[in-house]
Amino acid sequence: MGKGVKAAVVGGVFAVMVGGAGYGVYNIVSAVSGDGDGGGGGTGAAATKRSGLPDEKEVEKASGAFFAAWEKGEATRAASYTNNAEAAAPLLAAYGEDARITDVEITPGTPAGTTVPFRVKATVSYKGKSEPLAYKSELTVVRGKTTGRALVDWEPSVVHPELKDGDTLVTGEAPQPPIEAVGRDGTVLTKEEYPSLGPILDALREKYGDEAGGSPGVELTIRRADGSTGGSADGSAEGAGAADSTLVTLAKGRPGKLRTTLSAGVQAAAEKAVKRFPESSVVAVRPSTGEVLAVANHRADGFDAALQGRVAPGSTMKIITAAMLIDNGVTSMNGPAPCPSTATWQSQTFKNLTGMEPNEGATLADSFLRSCNTAFIKLVDEAPLTDSSLTQEAQERFGLGRDDWATGVVSFDGRVPASGGPDRAANAIGQGQVQMNPLNMASVTATAITGAFRQPYLVSPELDGRQLARAKGLPAGTASQLKEMMRLTATQGTAAPAMSGLGGDIGAKTGSAEVDGKATPDSWFTGFRGDVAAAAMTQQGGHGGDAAGPIVAAVLRAGG
Repeated sequence: MGKGVKAAVVGGVFAVMVGGAGYGVYNIVSAVSGDGDGGGGGTGAAATKRSGLPDEKEVEKASGAFFAAWEKGEATRAASYTNNAEAAAPLLAAYGEDARITDVEITPGTPAGTTVPFRVKATVSYKGKSEPLAYKSELTVVRGKTTGRALVDWEPSVVHPELKDGDTLVTGEAPQPPIEAVGRDGTVLTKEEYPSLGPILDALREKYGDEAGGSPGVELTIRRADGSTGGSADGSAEGAGAADSTLVTLAKGRPGKLRTTLSAGVQAAAEKAVKRFPESSVVAVRPSTGEVLAVANHRADGFDAALQGRVAPGSTMKIITAAMLIDNGVTSMNGPAPCPSTATWQSQTFKNLTGMEPNEGATLADSFLRSCNTAFIKLVDEAPLTDSSLTQEAQERFGLGRDDWATGVVSFDGRVPASGGPDRAANAIGQGQVQMNPLNMASVTATAITGAFRQPYLVSPELDGRQLARAKGLPAGTASQLKEMMRLTATQGTAAPAMSGLGGDIGAKTGSAEVDGKATPDSWFTGFRGDVAAAAMTQQGGHGGDAAGPIVAAVLRAGG
């Protein structure tokens, strides 16, 4: 809780609505019938238990009763019209008590089936200072499981669309001073100009607000739950706490200036590029230094998958696998890597993309640029390779999977576990137990083309004295072969359509990752142009060149 916020209940902080939608005088007596699902209202069960979706009248009555109680500041009563009163009541109480929100007016929109959109207008007040609050949200009415009552399906986002489980609302003196984050060229980076930087700017403020100087203001803040992931079930990072987020500023603090490595131009291109495809993320880095030039996400859940995602990277992983094969003397760029139609490893059969012609005389470069799965599968059992060889290559050469990156914000630095059985082969083509995100794969490309591992970072370690991760990188011969194979892939292979039109020294690698239960694979793509490396992921985006490829190409075009 921020400074100056009292834990005691403040009476009368919700005002009965005057005007507006009229729910302040809604007759809610008939709605109070009690239901074990909602845990409130009364004790009597409905005379006849109903089933199926709530009808139009039930949706109107249930939502109206909830809105009326919410407007009046009757948190317990409002919670009783939900299917989880125990969870709803504290947040609804905090809305008036800790958040100091009054004069609440709720205007419902036209229902779409059982979903009711609505607008909220209110006032936030603290120690003689007041500011308006306005936003849109929605709720869904469901059938209570126990008695069949129509109830509001409880989600914190009903109260405010940015709220997640465990979050609350607080108004008071901010815990940290505001920051003015600036890019490498001095451009001020704001949430309004670069929307997907919002969570990152919040995180930077939380970590560096005091170091950057400045003085705190008075704000209405979403106080995030301790240990909140801020993620989603399809590849989020566990234990990565989301930063608090400011909704309304009642009194401005004096911001401290925080210099970042981000490039305003590259960031703008990244923001625009990810908007083309849903569930997309991209990161760009400068290989010669490790500086992060851009981070952008376009996701319905708001999760920072670019830095914290944990999903299979598909065939972009073949950059690391190829390095392992070269470093261990199994083959070389111009050495043999036959590409049969299928390859079997410990009873599991692996195939190539539909339509790929087999080539028993293929070199590693041939199989790399066509992204032949079977070529890599057939080579992973060659001496001296073991179950841990890929793990060692990832950790010792590429700096991955050791949980020691210090980027300046919360990030995940990849996972390449030692695996036996079929997963040893699956890991080699970016499936199995391997987990990556665009930050990791942009770093992989940077290491591949320079031979040096330079841990990516957004804020200079000189600001706080943190130690960047280290790895020994690649032998010069390995790096030169990887870079040349990526060049061939960008000009003659699977990445050529996406990279078409880009001038200069370019290279790339495509990938698509199968996901259990999903008909369409995740689209992956990583590439470089000059001293810029970028990687993108579009979940359920198809082949690498379909969605992630155009995103990376757009970012490289801006940064090259």
